Amino acid sequence: MIDNYAQLLDKMQGRNAMTIVLAGIDDGSVAALDEAKQLWGIDYIGTDDAKRAVELIKQGKGNVLMKGSMPTGELLKAVVCKENGIGLGGLMSHIAAFECLKYHKLLFVTDGGMVTAPNLEQKTLILKNSLDFMRKLGYIQPKIAAICAAEAVSPKIPETVDAQELANRAKNGDFGDCILEGPISFDLAISKKSAEKKGFISQIAGEVDLCLAPNIATGNVLGKVLMYMADAKMAGCVLGAKVPIVLTSRGASSEEKMLSMALALAAK
Repeated sequence: MIDNYAQLLDKMQGRNAMTIVLAGIDDGSVAALDEAKQLWGIDYIGTDDAKRAVELIKQGKGNVLMKGSMPTGELLKAVVCKENGIGLGGLMSHIAAFECLKYHKLLFVTDGGMVTAPNLEQKTLILKNSLDFMRKLGYIQPKIAAICAAEAVSPKIPETVDAQELANRAKNGDFGDCILEGPISFDLAISKKSAEKKGFISQIAGEVDLCLAPNIATGNVLGKVLMYMADAKMAGCVLGAKVPIVLTSRGASSEEKMLSMALALAAK
């Protein structure tokens, strides 16, 4: 289990057998990759051809695929191509990890980048992607909050109904060893004191590892609020393909690119 980014970066030492394939060569991404190569001993291959980048992964020549200057849609089209892609036939989803000054460990959030308005079955697949990834990072019993605007189940708020069903599925062992609670609001999920004040009985309040957002808008806004208003450090990648895919935006800092690379490599 990784509690912070210092631990994650320590885990990167001796990764000289790892290679990142960069799709869309640009100065910022190359600079970050050069730094990673110097610090961790990894290697990288760059190409401006999406199909070539995917082919290199398919041939086993890369452990992580990273988007540089290439448009996201162009790269993902090559990734999910039925004939020559590297999709696994299931749902692809995004996971982000935030190191926040006021939280004592990394907080993962899914999905704020891929699936627009997931239904119950898509949320199930998003959770399975995320849990598989987190277990590779050393999480034995992840604590998950299916976050909603309220804790009461109401047909007028469909995500609360989904959250309750996901919690029931977790109790039945559908997601392996984990604790999932929902519906639960974000404040109760991250603050045991808030849960106690509200009289909300919870096994995970103040100890949540993963927040499952009800839709892409919630996940995306939550992540950007943490970054821009709470000075959180962020890393993220796309799951559900043959390898993790680092999809940082063109405006991402070098630090965000480095951390995202480290997060993706750490799960390999």
